[in-house]
Amino acid sequence: MFEGEHFSIASLPGMKERTIIMDGMSKTYAMTGWRLGYAAGPRELIEWMAKVVANTASCTATFTQIAGIEALTGPQDDVETMRQEFLARREIIVDGLNAIPGVTCRRPHGAFYVFPNVKSFNRSSQEIADHLLYNAGVACLAGSSFGSFGEGYLRFSYATSRENIAIALGRIRTALAELK
Repeated sequence: MFEGEHFSIASLPGMKERTIIMDGMSKTYAMTGWRLGYAAGPRELIEWMAKVVANTASCTATFTQIAGIEALTGPQDDVETMRQEFLARREIIVDGLNAIPGVTCRRPHGAFYVFPNVKSFNRSSQEIADHLLYNAGVACLAGSSFGSFGEGYLRFSYATSRENIAIALGRIRTALAELK
């Protein structure tokens, strides 16, 4: 989170026993692809979830489990350092996207993705995503990948360097100008 305080519905009266909390190590601890996560909730549900996971994902490698323990119990300084870095990257990409004619982008309050509106180009989000990939070398996801309400939007990750974000913004500006 970049602004505000985290709030869990499980903290409300009567909700702890009706809530399942699931999280993973990918984003916070840069363990993307390690497929390590956890869930907390009512015992009977967690027991069934454990059976499903054990029979679909098999066992998590020992080194991954040890890394997860270290991530959760070790110093959290790097988490805050990266949160600050992602905050700076967010400013660069949001400001840069909003400076491109025809694009509007809200400032996300967490994670490292932006979801700019590109409806003004009168093309499907998939067409625009393909155009950016093939003509600008910039990969993004079409908003339609997230359902019908995502149409007209793109999703960009800013989990890359500030320099790469600046290069991508220049390429996006040039490629989108071709669509006007």
